Amino acid sequence: MQFKKLFSFITVAFLFTLLGKTIVFAEINITVGYLERMIPPPPILSNLEEIPENLGIAGVELGLKDNNTTGKFLKHDYSVESRIIDEKDDFIAAAKALLEVSNFLIIKAPIKDQLALADLPEAEGALIFNASEKDIVLRDYECRGNLLHTIPSYAMLADALAQFAVKKRWKNWVLIDGEFKKDKAYATALEQSAKKFRIDIKARKTWMFNADMRRNAAQEVPLFTQDFPDHDLIVVADENHDFGRYVIYNTWLPRPIAGSEGISPVTWSAAVEQFGAVQLQNRFKKMHSRTMGSIDYAAWAAIRTIGEAVTRTNSNDFSKIRSYILSDDFELAGFKGRKLSYRKWNGQLRQPIPLTHPRAVVATAPLEGFLHKRNEMDSLGLDKPQTKCEAFNQ
Repeated sequence: MQFKKLFSFITVAFLFTLLGKTIVFAEINITVGYLERMIPPPPILSNLEEIPENLGIAGVELGLKDNNTTGKFLKHDYSVESRIIDEKDDFIAAAKALLEVSNFLIIKAPIKDQLALADLPEAEGALIFNASEKDIVLRDYECRGNLLHTIPSYAMLADALAQFAVKKRWKNWVLIDGEFKKDKAYATALEQSAKKFRIDIKARKTWMFNADMRRNAAQEVPLFTQDFPDHDLIVVADENHDFGRYVIYNTWLPRPIAGSEGISPVTWSAAVEQFGAVQLQNRFKKMHSRTMGSIDYAAWAAIRTIGEAVTRTNSNDFSKIRSYILSDDFELAGFKGRKLSYRKWNGQLRQPIPLTHPRAVVATAPLEGFLHKRNEMDSLGLDKPQTKCEAFNQ
């Protein structure tokens, strides 16, 4: 890996020499802040899956290593200052402490904390990366000009699934959602995507059972789905992975399942292998002894964004770095088959969305045939005419 980085650097330097230009790399030290509020997950029916304690910060640590691998040839040095606080701790106090040492922050925290941080006077000259929250509001009417998003929105995920469904001609859906706020946000995004891609949602029901589905799924799920009208696809919005796993293979009609379970649109998955992704997967697993999750990937993309911008601008000037990140020249190699870039109108990182089940990638959106006048990846999520975000117009 280091040889490839060095070879690339030497190649660029040689080309500049041929052009009669001399490269002078400034000695730059960049500190990146990582701030996380640990929120205990709600109780769910199954305890088969444990959420890693280092979810998020693990991606930052890999990205830091990647930045320094390139940076040492350019006299650029990167470090991370982290604050991981409990649910009842003072988030704003921790944020202010980090802002004293860095104007680049990567955040894993609830929406209200992210907005409170972005609105701080001390954060006016900062660049904050949301690596965890998918809610559309942060890219819409509650956007902030200093808040970028490396995690895809629910709108992007839902649009990816809708494109796949249209390709398969599964244009009649029924929707099952959970009772949690994130379930409702995802379900709303799925409804909006269905409307966008002319899919008919025949019915929507909320799962409200608290029985032990490990024993009762074969009895409860058929009854719950028996009165659904005829449909092609069952879409599940269950972001805590509570009940959705029991819906599969237990429905009244034998139909494919998608959404939070079954065929799932995700930021990242262990099943992603193309475009050099295996190399990223292996490096992450070697460092952390587990597979890379979606929040890990989003956090990795955030710190790599900073590294890429510093490398290209050869500067640690905040305004230059922010302008470059939001320019047409910025590109991030994200192991997804296309160069990633940021939407100028709401700070969302454009990226392909893999549609996966646990053991394979089924498809990758945007799918062939879904065109866009500017960038095909803008067929996923809030496009410029749709968003109410005005913070990036200033």
